[in-house]
Amino acid sequence: MMDWTDRHCRYLHRLLSSETLLYTEMVTAPALVRGGALHLLEYHPQEHPVALQLGGSDPQELAQAARMGADAGYDEINLNCGCPSDRVQSGTFGAVLMKDPGRVAECVEAMRQAVDVEVTVKCRIGVDEQEPEEVLPEFLERIQAAGCQRVTIHARKAWLQGLSPKENRDIPPLDYGLVHRMKSAFPDLHVSINGGITSLQQAREHLEAGLDGVMIGRAAYHQPTDILSEADPLIFQTGQAADPIEVVGKMVPYIEQHLADGGRLHQITRHMLGLFAGRPGARAWRRMLSEGAVRDHAGPEVLLQALDRVMPQEQVQRAV
Repeated sequence: MMDWTDRHCRYLHRLLSSETLLYTEMVTAPALVRGGALHLLEYHPQEHPVALQLGGSDPQELAQAARMGADAGYDEINLNCGCPSDRVQSGTFGAVLMKDPGRVAECVEAMRQAVDVEVTVKCRIGVDEQEPEEVLPEFLERIQAAGCQRVTIHARKAWLQGLSPKENRDIPPLDYGLVHRMKSAFPDLHVSINGGITSLQQAREHLEAGLDGVMIGRAAYHQPTDILSEADPLIFQTGQAADPIEVVGKMVPYIEQHLADGGRLHQITRHMLGLFAGRPGARAWRRMLSEGAVRDHAGPEVLLQALDRVMPQEQVQRAV
């Protein structure tokens, strides 16, 4: 989800669901500690609960980055051991860490000692020629012993050589059964599942089968209304489904503030393209936002003109 779940995306998603835990895109510990890229920690107070996802492999550097995240107010610090990109591999972190559970345990322990908020891990079931049934239990045992109480498992192996990051999201077969067996083997560990889940019905099936949580990435981004607006009533049994038309209206003041601060409209609206996915007028909505938001001095009027393609004008006026 790098370059996707930035603070503008998360603000939109929070308007759709009050309960869902949101994650930042992966932020590397070196960027924060050595690069001073503090802007990567920026978020809107309304985003809570929100987790900072870190990438790195040096325990002390990760501890420093975790402390920076905790000081910034994040509710959780998550260590990414699942990203398979070349850029991540060259820095010896992400999915390549599945090969070194001892180092991951050291990182978790150092981070836990540095912060009071929860430290969690996101991982794969294995990488390359590893046998997941053998390596995943050892990995979970090591991180749990180091103080990690919550883990999200992407139910696919990652091939670090031979497959692109995109192919690693689709080609390696899913093994949901293994993740469920890990929950049985580690009953005191909070286990969430990730990978290939595209509906709330699928999420409910995993929860009803005994898992503690479900992480949905691409489907929640491309079809945010289908996934997030129904999450509160269907998964958390709270509130009502969010109306995407009302959400557009609530985005207008946020957009106006962003523009006043020198931002560009498309920096926000690029995350809104899928808001009406599968609904009448969705194609016109996407086209008008894609073409209009990149123009100089584009403002909220582009959003309202696009909204007019999915609903009558009088409803547009009431929505905003």
